[in-house]
Amino acid sequence: MAMLFLYAATIIVSTFLFLYVHRHRRNSCRTPLSIDWPILGMLPQVLCNLSQIHDFVTNVLREKGGTGEFMGPWFTNLNYMVTSDPLNVHHIMSKHFDNYVKGPEFREIFQPFGEDFLSADSEAWKYTRTLFHSLFRKKSFEPMLENNIQKKVLNTLLPIFEHAWLHGKVLDLQDVFSRFMFDETCLMLLGYDPNSLSIDFPLVEVEKAFDEVEESIFYRQTVPRSVWKFQEWLQIGEEKKLTKACKVFDQFLYSSIATKRQELSKCNKGGDDLLSDLMMREENRGIVHDDKFLKDAIFNLFVAGRDTITSALTWFFWLVATHPSVEANILDEIEEIFGATKEEKQEVLGINDVKKLIYLHGALCESLRLFPSVPIERKQSLKGDILPSGHRVNPNTVILVFTYAMGRFEEIWGKDCLKFKPERWISEKREIIHVPSYQFFSFNAGPRTCLGKDVSFFQMKIVATAILRNYHIQVVENHSISPAHSIMLLMKHGLKAPVTTHQLEKEDSKSL
Repeated sequence: MAMLFLYAATIIVSTFLFLYVHRHRRNSCRTPLSIDWPILGMLPQVLCNLSQIHDFVTNVLREKGGTGEFMGPWFTNLNYMVTSDPLNVHHIMSKHFDNYVKGPEFREIFQPFGEDFLSADSEAWKYTRTLFHSLFRKKSFEPMLENNIQKKVLNTLLPIFEHAWLHGKVLDLQDVFSRFMFDETCLMLLGYDPNSLSIDFPLVEVEKAFDEVEESIFYRQTVPRSVWKFQEWLQIGEEKKLTKACKVFDQFLYSSIATKRQELSKCNKGGDDLLSDLMMREENRGIVHDDKFLKDAIFNLFVAGRDTITSALTWFFWLVATHPSVEANILDEIEEIFGATKEEKQEVLGINDVKKLIYLHGALCESLRLFPSVPIERKQSLKGDILPSGHRVNPNTVILVFTYAMGRFEEIWGKDCLKFKPERWISEKREIIHVPSYQFFSFNAGPRTCLGKDVSFFQMKIVATAILRNYHIQVVENHSISPAHSIMLLMKHGLKAPVTTHQLEKEDSKSL
């Protein structure tokens, strides 16, 4: 009964605090993060700046030289060290990698992801990473990836844009890319296309469930553990939604695994998907993984591949739409290398083609610098340590690497760090300038550097060239652009954009 009272009291106090500060934040948002209020800690400043939290924390870190501490309310254990200092990042992610892990708290919060490479540590992480690395390196992987995405772009994505142009419809590009990447990820992992991207934009239950899982995971990170544990126990609020969503998505994956086992038992030959390759590879080595291992592996690949690219493409197209000179440079590069697109045929470039597009690569890197798909990386120390910045780290300290802020520091990128400037990535020899991963942290760094970095660039370039060669993207006037509260850096209100053709734009400019 005493524990029940404690949980209830925690929820009441937390809720009251949130509502009170949220209501009064317009009048009290300018207090510095360094103020540690009695009982409440630094939470009031965070809550009253919630709508602009990424920029708020970035400004605080600038004032503190790149590293600072966040002290939560006394009853919550929400105490973190926050850093965007490249030397600290290099220290944590590479030089002293073994001392900084995901940790048990992270695994508890991300429990719906299962026990795989995104949340695992030590030997379990090494095993799954080595396993996935071998799958990505197979000779058949790139052709399979290229074939899938080219067909999906040509048969589904471009017809959506054509339909929007012909009927004068406004597209939510974030929704389009989210559905496209859900279908593409299903094809790559499972060999199955759920067709969530189509003219009528249908409600696909399993896609909705995946979104709800990610939303609930973010919620777990914003409230005291006692709050979401209490909700989990009673199956109310976000935790009830999470349980239902996990059930839907798990059933989808388990059903896909069962179907794949039946297919392999009949023909004993892998299909054009990673699940088949994974099953065949381990079976040939005399290892048979159970369904839960396979489910967790596929779930983690969904998380790593779907929303990261959705986020990257959404912010990229917003930046290109608001920087006409960048769009013109991308189109000039494409035309210089491949010639103008024939009106009667919408050509989709391949992997070897897009490798030649240096300026486009620089524009994507620049977009990811300013709007990294994963804005915050979480680590936990095993032993005490001292960071290069001089900050002392105690055992079990939770460290938040604020990726979003790293792209906005003059010390790293110069005085024009807030400017969208693809040229900063291109040398005089027209080659991509290498930037250390602990400075350009969008794909992590050290041993945990993203395995799918090259895959991501291939996918983004193929999609970007297909759209930009055929259509001109604008943004709805006065459309609100701000980051959503999510584990991924998505747009809160989507990206609403009317679609026209370049020919129409040229005719309009001549008439003016």
